[in-house]
Amino acid sequence: MFSKPLFKATLKQNYVVFIIILAVLMLYLPIIIQMFDPSTQDTLDEMLKVLPQGLISAMGFSNVGSTLLGFVASYFYGFLILLLPMIYVIIVANRSIASHVDKGSMAYLLSTPNTRGKIARTQAGFLLISITLLLGIVTIVGILVSENLFPNELDIKGFLLLNLNTLLLYFALTGIGFFASCLFNDTKNSLALGAGLPVAFLVVQMLSNTGESVEFLKYFTLFTLLDSEKIINGEGYGINFVILMILAIILYASGLYVFKNRDLPL
Repeated sequence: MFSKPLFKATLKQNYVVFIIILAVLMLYLPIIIQMFDPSTQDTLDEMLKVLPQGLISAMGFSNVGSTLLGFVASYFYGFLILLLPMIYVIIVANRSIASHVDKGSMAYLLSTPNTRGKIARTQAGFLLISITLLLGIVTIVGILVSENLFPNELDIKGFLLLNLNTLLLYFALTGIGFFASCLFNDTKNSLALGAGLPVAFLVVQMLSNTGESVEFLKYFTLFTLLDSEKIINGEGYGINFVILMILAIILYASGLYVFKNRDLPL
């Protein structure tokens, strides 16, 4: 089903990017958690008012709330978690198939006992496993730091659901990148779709947050399906989970089918 040598080679190719993105996330997450203090929230709000309101809203910092979960959901999951892992996803997804075809190394891979299906499943598996590991570490560290600094303040169930929602969102985003990588023979076109669409979703999400006149744009981005307010309120988030999972399955299945059946310039 999977090729262990190819999986190891893909890990070796991408572990530096993984470590860099994880390190940046681990730098910001504890700092943001440490900043939480309901007694000084008004002071923080006053500091934010110095910045352009449109920028604050675009980055998801406008609806903070008074709980630790709400605070982290706004300052960390409102923008940073949307941007940083997306960089990792774009790079790794493009390298998964299209880069091998573009460089000519796919011919070598197919000269081994590996079939197209086995190669594609291995690369898809690496994408899913690595993004799960990345967000899993974020989840564990978030809980440990929160419990250490603010015992019993964090709604752990809500935090787990928030991270599950984030993971499903990234399953869908990696699906886009994987499908693009399977569809095109060169990295230029693969990146145009696999990176262009997620980046466009992020830009549209940021624009939709800036005011009521452009709020309708939220219906044109996948990031709307990461809804921390519904999770904090404890209702209405299940449908988002289902949509993201179905979308991820369709995208990965489509990528596998396209790669197995299209002509390759070998």
